[in-house]
Amino acid sequence: MKQLRRSNERGQADHGWLKSLHSFSFANYYDPNFMGFRDLRVINQDVIAGGGGFPTHGHSDMEILTYVLSGALRHKDSEGNSEVIRPGEIQKMSAGTGIHHSEFNESSTEPCELLQIWLSPDKRGVKPSYDQKKIDWSTPGLKLIASPDSVGSDHAVHLEQDAKVFACQQKDVSHYQALPGRYYWIQVIEGQIEVLGEVLSAGDAMAYYEDSGREMAFKGSCHFLLFDLN
Repeated sequence: MKQLRRSNERGQADHGWLKSLHSFSFANYYDPNFMGFRDLRVINQDVIAGGGGFPTHGHSDMEILTYVLSGALRHKDSEGNSEVIRPGEIQKMSAGTGIHHSEFNESSTEPCELLQIWLSPDKRGVKPSYDQKKIDWSTPGLKLIASPDSVGSDHAVHLEQDAKVFACQQKDVSHYQALPGRYYWIQVIEGQIEVLGEVLSAGDAMAYYEDSGREMAFKGSCHFLLFDLN
């Protein structure tokens, strides 16, 4: 099973200070064919103008990842965390029983671009938590940046879900072993790749289900995310 989600098919929102592209139904954008994919609920590509941001608001029972593409984002929450997220880092907030936070562009003049990603947790009512790590780009290939097994990891944040998230910045080719019964979402950020007979460009995505097991080859110069989902 393969399903393509082309960049120009995504939902769009323009609030002046915020321009956003929605891979899945979100807020006032509704597409019954893209309500999420497995436990992956939100992928928003946001551009926040200088001085702009999301004032304090609440979440519960959601795993929220922030992947900054350019600029810097200031995070503050009701658990006492106050951090700046920059390119080359991954941030996670487990909302659990409830957390309030704000996110503002750290710059008053330059835009900040990011991917905001939400996954449903496999446990409800957990204690809220925060995690932020630097991605290890010292070697080529796919880099694990979020996982349920990453407690204590230097480069990956912990998820309350049977899901793994990988980031890749490649100039040639990378490989990943797809397992039977798993679901995969590939989200291209920059460049172009060929995978499973499809060509994906910046902003494109592909959903994939593997029924027998195979090695996926990602060919091309590209920056992308890979979600390995239950």
